[in-house]
Amino acid sequence: MGVSEVFARGVAMVGAAAILMRRWGATDAAPAVGAAPAIPEAKPQSIPTLKMPTARGWSGGRTPVAAPGLKVNAFASGLKHPRWICPMPSGDVLVAEALQEAGPVRSAFDYAIVATMRRAAAIGPSPNRITRLRDADGDGVAEVRGVFRDGLRQPFGMALVGGTFYVGNADGIDAFPYAGGERLEGEGATVVAFKPGGHWTRSLIVSPDGTRLYAGVGSLTNIGENGLAVEEGRAAVWELDLASGAARIFAGGLRNPVGLAWEPATGALWTVVNERDGIGDETPPDYLTEVVEGGFYGWPFSYWGGTVDARVPQDPGLVATARQPDYALGGHTASLGLCWLPAGTLPGYGDGMVIGQHGSWNRSTLSGYRVIHVPFADGRPSGPPTDILSGFLSADEKESYGRPVGVAIGPDGSLLVADDVGDVVWRVTAA
Repeated sequence: MGVSEVFARGVAMVGAAAILMRRWGATDAAPAVGAAPAIPEAKPQSIPTLKMPTARGWSGGRTPVAAPGLKVNAFASGLKHPRWICPMPSGDVLVAEALQEAGPVRSAFDYAIVATMRRAAAIGPSPNRITRLRDADGDGVAEVRGVFRDGLRQPFGMALVGGTFYVGNADGIDAFPYAGGERLEGEGATVVAFKPGGHWTRSLIVSPDGTRLYAGVGSLTNIGENGLAVEEGRAAVWELDLASGAARIFAGGLRNPVGLAWEPATGALWTVVNERDGIGDETPPDYLTEVVEGGFYGWPFSYWGGTVDARVPQDPGLVATARQPDYALGGHTASLGLCWLPAGTLPGYGDGMVIGQHGSWNRSTLSGYRVIHVPFADGRPSGPPTDILSGFLSADEKESYGRPVGVAIGPDGSLLVADDVGDVVWRVTAA
């Protein structure tokens, strides 16, 4: 197929997708949110809904909208697709800058997806570096900046354990010797290899006792349509024993687990998961859940526990073991960032999880594009989510000023938010 023919068919596909957008928008239900969400019946799409706002960026002094009682300022701007944040004991803040790279175009719909993602600044040459930021004068703006490490492969998660710095690259976890300083020098050693491609983010978190490292690894495909052999080792949270080097799948059936966080009251590990596409605006919802050792969460056979996906060849015995997630976050919100927010960190917010919702592409009306707080009590979600930051979309939702990703508590106790379309790290504090 020639380039011009691919283009023409791609345009036709986008037109068909636009028709589906109107159809789904007229029929889908209210957002599926909470511990007992109302999830609409699946309605498989022959052509997946494709809708993303055009990337605009921030200008003219515009910023995200902070919730009442809060204020927001740019901690660092002029970055290149900042995705994840790692505060360091020195007071420096590390930011992983990486971007999804375009793969081969094998169909007209591939072309339509790539063109749409380019317009949304969601695909392109990856910076493949970690940048070091420092607010030396304490004014809430990082005036010192340098390259901590470059030449990586789509770096995302970062963790410092003793004298070793770990980087979650698309193709594995690399360990580097680190004794302080402004740069990460020396050669890294791959301690766990992962398959690159597909969902490429590799978030990392260290166990509270510093003996284990956990990594989120997403699936290659939407619903295992290329066979389950290529999905081996994917759609899972991995555990690495740092002393022995032994690695294993800690929990599976998680289509794309990204952010990881510890809930301090129970010591449980939690994650946010991006669910499958192509069966409705709110079907199924993305979710926040405790990651139970040995747990299976359904993908690709089922969602929200035992709700079978009829598009997938089934394994009834495995579906019978599927755990129901703890808390629905709405359909296709692309909930990526996750961190624990202790009570008192921000006025008006108690203990709970902060979630960076990157925003949808596979639904008729946009969802996500905000930073939210889910309150917790006794180790469990205890109420509806509330906004911390919004205003990432234009009023007509045709353009995005930014898209939030990673969230972390900064060295000064503020909330830091990576914005990969705005190329900014935002800082949220009391007003």
